[in-house]
Amino acid sequence: MTLTARLQVVAMLCRTGERHPDAARSTEALARELAGRRAVEPRLIGSPSPMREQAFQDDLRQSRGCLLEAGGQVDDALAAGAYPVLVAADCCVSLTTLPAVVRHRPQATILWLDAHADFNTPDTTLSRYLGGMCLAGACGLWDAGFDLPTVEPSAVVMCGVRDFDGGELVLLETHGVMRMTRPGLLADALAGRDVFVHLDLDVLDPSVLPAAFPASGGLSDAGMRTLLAEVAETCDLIGCEITGLGAPELAELVASAVDPLIP
Repeated sequence: MTLTARLQVVAMLCRTGERHPDAARSTEALARELAGRRAVEPRLIGSPSPMREQAFQDDLRQSRGCLLEAGGQVDDALAAGAYPVLVAADCCVSLTTLPAVVRHRPQATILWLDAHADFNTPDTTLSRYLGGMCLAGACGLWDAGFDLPTVEPSAVVMCGVRDFDGGELVLLETHGVMRMTRPGLLADALAGRDVFVHLDLDVLDPSVLPAAFPASGGLSDAGMRTLLAEVAETCDLIGCEITGLGAPELAELVASAVDPLIP
């Protein structure tokens, strides 16, 4: 783990594709809670915008600046030898953050903790939702127009994913993404690797945390903390991004559950 003095906590308040009215307020609350526990000051980026539901092309165009800034924050932190903790409302940031990771750590593993694979393309998506296409975009399966390094799908390890579209599942199977169905085996599978963690909080069960796209059968908060602690013990964590909090009053509960990710 990186020294606490090198921790950088960033909250992306500008809109990407989120569809929760409390997204920005929740993002800021969680970033402040995480930073406060390590006695560092969070960096707040951008200003909130009204929630709206629209096609991915519109979200991609309107959020381009915010997405580039998210990737730039991770890029700058890793270039400085710091440990980035990026908090965002939506997984769309992965379009630029994950390429930043592999630019600095080409051999890094991306641990994808999420109820959804987000591995759709414009040809497979049923919802036309940008957040459901972000990992596929980062892996180069479709062109989001950022001209960034691409993540090798075989470098992605998924756990907690339980809600797939049919075409998306085919893409996962044909591109070599590893899917761990037994969380207890995850730490051993990652032992000795450099790991960047993508954590969408909808990996938690909806009974623990409300989600914009709920999927039953998720982790408990205690189960997630245990899982993250096991991973932190066996691999070299190089940073993380945490997305999907839509309830600012739950920031303290979430911060306790993800504490093993924060050096």
